[in-house]
Amino acid sequence: MYNIIFYIYEFGVFIASFFSQKVRLMWKGERAAFSYLKEKVDQNSDYAWFHAASLGEFEQGRPIIEEFRRIYPEKKILLTFFSPSGYEVRKDYNGADIICYLPIDTPTNAIRFLRIIRPSVAFFIKYEFWYNYLHILKHRNVPVYSVSSIFRPNQIFFKWYGRRYKNVLKCFTHFFVQNEQSCKLLHSIGIDKVDVTGDTRFDRVIQIARQSKEIEIVENFKNNQKVFVAGSSWEPDEEIFIPYFEQHKDWKLIIAPHVIDENHLCKIQKMLEGRTVKRYTQITADDNLKDIEILIIDCFGLLSSIYKYGNIAYVGGGFGVSIHNLPEAAVWGIPVIFGPNNSKFVEAQELKSCGGGIEIKNSDDFKQVMNDFISDEQKLQKASEAAENYVKSNSGATEEIFKLIEKSNNNK
Repeated sequence: MYNIIFYIYEFGVFIASFFSQKVRLMWKGERAAFSYLKEKVDQNSDYAWFHAASLGEFEQGRPIIEEFRRIYPEKKILLTFFSPSGYEVRKDYNGADIICYLPIDTPTNAIRFLRIIRPSVAFFIKYEFWYNYLHILKHRNVPVYSVSSIFRPNQIFFKWYGRRYKNVLKCFTHFFVQNEQSCKLLHSIGIDKVDVTGDTRFDRVIQIARQSKEIEIVENFKNNQKVFVAGSSWEPDEEIFIPYFEQHKDWKLIIAPHVIDENHLCKIQKMLEGRTVKRYTQITADDNLKDIEILIIDCFGLLSSIYKYGNIAYVGGGFGVSIHNLPEAAVWGIPVIFGPNNSKFVEAQELKSCGGGIEIKNSDDFKQVMNDFISDEQKLQKASEAAENYVKSNSGATEEIFKLIEKSNNNK
């Protein structure tokens, strides 16, 4: 049944590729993967395979890739993506020797792919459980690790109708999970090769913070004033926080929308009519940045460093499918505000619990939170410290994972 579904899915992707640029990129990338690998793979080399579905999973797994490179410099690294949002952004990442799309998980594709690569070890980041790839890896006795994975009771593995599919989990050599609940759930279905090591994403955001460079434009824009940074915002988010700053013009506002297209940018600017607004890419040497009230970040790659200029952060997506990267903001020691669709995110629940994160349900909630922070400097400071301490206290997953892998190898 699984394979039938995927053959149907593959046909569906082909049809969708005529109507969607994103799907077309994925379809072409998957079709080209085999010829690309045949050209690039050195058959005399030993490959470690890392797979990340998308950009978020890649950033989560990046500390593992780079630590693996440091410990095993003699091995080559293959990095695969499923989504264009990962591949198109990180196809030039210099931490891997080969980067390509992962062909859809059909038996034929899995056999062809693994015959070319012949990996000696594989790492799957967070949510990746491809039935055919994993069963062939197990059959070939290739160690396979699931990194920063997280499990919930409503997943198919823990339902009566998912008994057959749960066998895919037995293909993993070891699970390095984010929390105790995941560990207990895996134990409940007979998976005992599990360790709770936390989320490698915390290691990544700390790494980014340490390597961050000053952004002169943003530094001059800030001009020692209070700054509110809204990252990965969507229209419902913007409708909540933008009106507040019409009455609080002593605060500067940085908006880094999740979707950067002309239509969305124009909508934001229309909401800001009457204010001094500038897009980041349109700033010239003649602009007096000190006089600009609102800066719109209309390019990618800057947000993680921009948060450090903020006094309070808002992370978008919580009024849609789900919130975006909270630790990316919290690492800078600023409180993080976010919307209500966050129940699947451990970091959201823990940030709320420690006081470094605040959930809002509407514009009235947002107004109350902001008023409290503005009127009570001590409250703002306490929330800022809580956010920073939360990230620091959850770091170290990467080091722990490699210690456990080494210990396991030594015991064989």
